[in-house]
Amino acid sequence: MPDSLTMNMYSHKHIFARIALVTAIIGITCLAVIPGTTSLPSAGNDKINHILAFFLLSLLVDCSFPAVKFNYVKMLSLLGYGLTIELIQLFISSRSFSLYDLLADAVAVFGYIVTRELLLFSIKKILSPKRTDKIIA
Repeated sequence: MPDSLTMNMYSHKHIFARIALVTAIIGITCLAVIPGTTSLPSAGNDKINHILAFFLLSLLVDCSFPAVKFNYVKMLSLLGYGLTIELIQLFISSRSFSLYDLLADAVAVFGYIVTRELLLFSIKKILSPKRTDKIIA
């Protein structure tokens, strides 16, 4: 059964979320496979980059498919994507497979789960139209 908060909030916005999700996956994948000698945008620490990327991906996956709660399928899909990136990096000479990167990905996904309700409530508050009830005297 869909989470009513999620359904009400994203039912008409899921297309935008899906476009943002695909864009983020393409961008993150490109950043992950570019040789390590290239200067890339960064938060200053590789593990912080992973946490930020996978927290964002968690939010976008959740918003892209609002009829399904954030469950083990969504979690395993995200962690599978992280594992796929690490496996691809095995074949790039200036990159390497890192269990610590996978751990950072998992921390981000579980961090999203912990903060999900507050985050979705905040987004709903920001995106909902402001009511301007006028008092007629």
